[in-house]
This record gives sequence, C-alpha cells and structure tokens, in this order.
Amino acid sequence: MFTVVIPARYGSTRLPGKALLPIQDKPMVAWVWEQAMRAGADRVCIATDDVRIRDEMVGRGAEVLMTNPAHTSGTDRLAEVVQQLSLADDTIIVNLQGDEPLMPVANIQRVAAMLSEQSSADMATLMEPLSSEEATKASVVKVVVSETGRALYFSRAVIPGSRDDTVTAVCHRHIGLYAYRADFLLRFVSWPPAVIEQSESLEQLRALAHDAHIQIELAPETVPVGVDTQDDLDAITQLLTDGE
Repeated sequence: MFTVVIPARYGSTRLPGKALLPIQDKPMVAWVWEQAMRAGADRVCIATDDVRIRDEMVGRGAEVLMTNPAHTSGTDRLAEVVQQLSLADDTIIVNLQGDEPLMPVANIQRVAAMLSEQSSADMATLMEPLSSEEATKASVVKVVVSETGRALYFSRAVIPGSRDDTVTAVCHRHIGLYAYRADFLLRFVSWPPAVIEQSESLEQLRALAHDAHIQIELAPETVPVGVDTQDDLDAITQLLTDGE
C-alpha cells in the first residue's frame, strides 16, 4: 500500500508553464496523474504552488494540495504534503515527477514494492542500461550499484570509468522515480545540501552523504523521455501520435 505524490509547479526555466502545456487533448500533469491513478495507490495527490494547476486538476477530479511557493525542490514539496496530511511514519510515498507523462504503471508499482520488501532501505529507485553514447551526456544521470542492489554513487560523469578495453562495466541510467517512507522524507529535507550534492547538482547525493540506504534495480519497463524542453514535449507528442 502506498501514496503517490506528484510535485507540479508552474514555473520552469527551460519550459515555462510546462505542467499545463497540452499533450494531445490534455495538459501534461493530467497525463502524469492518470498514470498514477492506474497504479493502484491508496491515494494520489498533486502538490503545487499555483492556482492554475490546482483549478485545472480539481476540475478533473484530482486531489490537489497547495504548498509553499518558496520550496526549492519537489522533495521539499512532498515533505510538506506529509505534514499537511499527518501521514504515519511508515507510509510509503512515491515521488512521481510532474514532467514524466509516460512513466509506466509497472515502474510506479515496483518502486513502491521494493521499499515494502526491503525493510532496511530508506529509499528505492530504478535504473536502466545505457548506451556508451548516451553515457557521455552530462544531462543523463548515471548510477553505480553494489552486488546487493544498493546505490553506491550517482553522477553526471561517466561511471564506472574504463581504464582500458580489457574490462568494460555496464553503465546504467538513473530513473528519477523514488519511493520513501514518510519519516525518512522528513529527515532528508531537514539536512542541509551536501557538498557532493551541490557539486553534481543531484539531490539524491544528500541521502548518500548521510549514509542512507538507497535500494535500486532495473526498471520493469523502459521509460520514455521526460519533459524538460520543447523538443522533449514534441517528441512525446509524436510518440503518442505514432502509437495511435
């Protein structure tokens, strides 16, 4: 049993108002919400700071919570939802980002189940194999994992490195879909940003800097591109059109 929270803000540096930009017949955040509703969660909430998103999604039947516009990340927004709803410490919360309109339902279900199965884990997330060409892009976050499925490090650099051609490890892309327990989420946002987090601009490194256990495994289904730019939005629209 789990709760899905979708952080969705109107402001976006690269694509202003992207939560409400149309993909075919509905705004992007509505696609995300519908995927979450199909996952069988106990509760699905949209956490926003903008009345335009609230009004649009309440009109579609969604539960929407208004959160502080000063939040600097979606994780901070999730933590406020935990407090607003007085969620129990052991509540499993899935952070489904508001710019992932085609996140497979199986992935949402699996990341929640991983945390339920791993009592020692503080967080759970997913990954997928990455081509050597994609691995060189700083926009693609890579992860190195232990033999027991514990995340060791995330980076924008190519990890693991390859000193020569005799042994080449598989590179994996991190998928930004997370599950947390409510009590850990509140601890996480109470910690100041870690140096490695600021260096890489990767919030999950704050958890590793505090020795948190992040369990990770291969995603059950391939994840289409999220939406950061107009090109991404055009690509998803085309993908849906081709699939009709």
